[in-house]
Amino acid sequence: MDMQNSDEILRKGADHIMEERRLFGREDLVGGLQAVIINTEPHLQKAAVEELIRYSGLQFQEAFIDTTHKTFVLKVPGSAKFRSADFLIRSRLKGGNPFSEVNVAPQTRDLPNTRLETFVFETNDIERYVCLQAQANVKFQSGILDFGNYYFVQTMPSKFTGNSLGFIEWKGERGIYSSPESQRIDANMPTSTHLGSIRWLDHAATRVRAQDRDPAILEFMRLTNYNFDFAIYVKSLNSITSVARLSSSDFAMVFTSGITPFVSQEASGPTEKFISNFGPRVHHIAFQTEEIVATVEALGKDGMKFLLYLVGSPEEGLKQIFSQPSKNTLLVLEYIHRYGDFDGFFTKSNVTSLTAATAKQ
Repeated sequence: MDMQNSDEILRKGADHIMEERRLFGREDLVGGLQAVIINTEPHLQKAAVEELIRYSGLQFQEAFIDTTHKTFVLKVPGSAKFRSADFLIRSRLKGGNPFSEVNVAPQTRDLPNTRLETFVFETNDIERYVCLQAQANVKFQSGILDFGNYYFVQTMPSKFTGNSLGFIEWKGERGIYSSPESQRIDANMPTSTHLGSIRWLDHAATRVRAQDRDPAILEFMRLTNYNFDFAIYVKSLNSITSVARLSSSDFAMVFTSGITPFVSQEASGPTEKFISNFGPRVHHIAFQTEEIVATVEALGKDGMKFLLYLVGSPEEGLKQIFSQPSKNTLLVLEYIHRYGDFDGFFTKSNVTSLTAATAKQ
């Protein structure tokens, strides 16, 4: 209970991992984010897909059933240009759920299979990657799987974040996730023509316990080629927002934690309260959004509810807003617009306002 996070120890650990990646030949094996996998309850899957299409720039690509899952694939139009990740919305048809243990929390009992489970990154040599990580005692859910168009493997859920990381080596056309054994599904999905200003997946934010902040970030660095970049401390809310980057133009991974550990529902800040209620998990996914004022107005007219008003300004360099959490995915959607030559990622004032708003969940 006396522990308190600071960046000094974390940066020493990060420097060690970067040197370790170089010495063991891992630094060029993993590239950018290819996809995110969101699992839902089977009876909520279609609603989750329709909701994401309705409130984002994502468009339906294909749907299929294989031996274990029913999958809907959503993409950002022109995703190759924007370097945006694809979305795989899944429900399990059979077999155990390796995320069952991390899904147990007071506010998730009615949705025991629902979470953003996996971030999938590209690798150029999956066999070498698995071999090197296995030597470092990384546990995978299976051996390397061959889906015809690609090879795939994923880790066991992290004890720090509850997330799994997947790794994909493409053999054929990128972005085709069905296999020769998959059964295609005809799905009549809506299209959203008024959301063209919502672009690529900018970042995702995972909430982790204060004592797990450093281990979670260092674990992520060991498994990818990302590096810890910076952190914003909001002492009044007992919260830290830490950012890991691959490059300034790639998807960023954000970790939100307490500065000090959870004490009680009355005394702790919104970050630690969320974890107490929902467990460590992805709290929100953020889309880069042009014309954000008009876009938010359109979203509101289409029924979206928000946790706060737009925060920030063109003078400060960016504007952001959080939606209320989805009943189908448990995810908050963020919309973010960075103006002109703004070369930062967040501002402390925006982070403070957004963190405080999550107390309403």
